Amino acid sequence: MTLENVLSSNYATEAESYVTDHFPFRDQWLWIKSVSEQARLQQENNGIYKGKDEYLFEKFLQPDYHKLQRYIEGVNTFGDNHTDVDITFMLAPTSVGLYPERLPWLAPSYSQEDVSEFVSNYLDNDITYMDGFDFLSPHASESIYYRTDHHWSTYGAYLAYVAYIEKKGWQPLSQDDFIIKEVSNSFLGSYHTRSQFHGLSPDMIEAYLPIEQVATEIFIADTNETLSSMYDESFLGKKDQYAYFLGGVHALMTIKSDLDKLDIKQDKLLIIKDSYAHNVIPFLTNHIPEIHVIDIRYYNGSIGEYMSDNGLKDVLYIFNISTFVEDASLLKLNN
Repeated sequence: MTLENVLSSNYATEAESYVTDHFPFRDQWLWIKSVSEQARLQQENNGIYKGKDEYLFEKFLQPDYHKLQRYIEGVNTFGDNHTDVDITFMLAPTSVGLYPERLPWLAPSYSQEDVSEFVSNYLDNDITYMDGFDFLSPHASESIYYRTDHHWSTYGAYLAYVAYIEKKGWQPLSQDDFIIKEVSNSFLGSYHTRSQFHGLSPDMIEAYLPIEQVATEIFIADTNETLSSMYDESFLGKKDQYAYFLGGVHALMTIKSDLDKLDIKQDKLLIIKDSYAHNVIPFLTNHIPEIHVIDIRYYNGSIGEYMSDNGLKDVLYIFNISTFVEDASLLKLNN
């Protein structure tokens, strides 16, 4: 509780979310609701659709374009205040955006391509825009997303990594440069938790481990911890298995990699992101020796001061469309 959070209503909103999440026997009530609605052949529960090919999809309706424009203006203002910084903005569709044809019959869904086009039109020309549809659509028949979760799979993250590295004019690592390891075959993600649809096959989680391994050191400012791995295997035995990547959500972290000087393309990078970045970042450590990561939803310091203090001149935003259209924390960029 802080005065700022009370005045902005953030405290009340998050307190309400906490109480909702900790309602007695919440999961059991959700399961009963889900089973009864499936018995009536209903294909939607708690904002999640049960689609074709065992995919679950989050309902996506037309966003508030007035709010969305304000969020984009926040990104533009940040760019105007840091004209000496190279900024790239990557915006990825969620699974419902790429696979609308897999939704149940007559299920309403707004076009995420229209949202992406709107963002592209309103972003300043000085900001490099990367439309996730451009690099994901050619691979739509492949396993780009988890079926039961809102994140893209490690393969989807690999495609994003390749697109970014090529945009920078560098040479990405090929899949043959990695040992692709299955680390879990029991992942039932956030869509499954919300919907409680039963009888679904769990997702598989993969890790792409470089054949030529690079030593990394991760400092998590939130907890003042220093770790030696970007992967936390303890989460594979928990509900939130996606937190295997980077150990979940942190407001601020720094990743330093012991790269050969010949492999270094850029000294430093600041990533401002949501959780879609978590399985992309390990790929980037093969090219950039110092990566600073800010989750703007939880970081309340001055990003401009942080960049100045750490000599950061390159910024990469990574967001998914569903988060971006609702993320008022982006207005912090105006400060």
